[in-house]
Amino acid sequence: MKRSLGKDPLTGIESFHVYDPMTDITHIEEVQDVEPILNRNKNLANTNHSSDGIKNSWWHAATIPNIVIAKWLNEEGIDFFNKDHWPAVKRKLDDPDYRYLRTGTGKLGK
Repeated sequence: MKRSLGKDPLTGIESFHVYDPMTDITHIEEVQDVEPILNRNKNLANTNHSSDGIKNSWWHAATIPNIVIAKWLNEEGIDFFNKDHWPAVKRKLDDPDYRYLRTGTGKLGK
């Protein structure tokens, strides 16, 4: 049985209460439509949006959906909002498996 607990209007994350009567296990599932974010990332990657930013010491490198930020925290302990975890965040963004999060090219480094 799956029942919606509501949708956050800011993040678009919808939470569900999921109960399996066969195993008597319950858990909370969160879902976010990330397609608009990923399409925007792809469009930005295909333009030269970052050249002015690089010249001015800033660069839009990625847009990470909130559901991915939560996944990294829950599964790997990587806290996007903790500056001490930024080396791990940069490694994730440099990983080809997460290319869809990037809005530009090049390595982010350590």
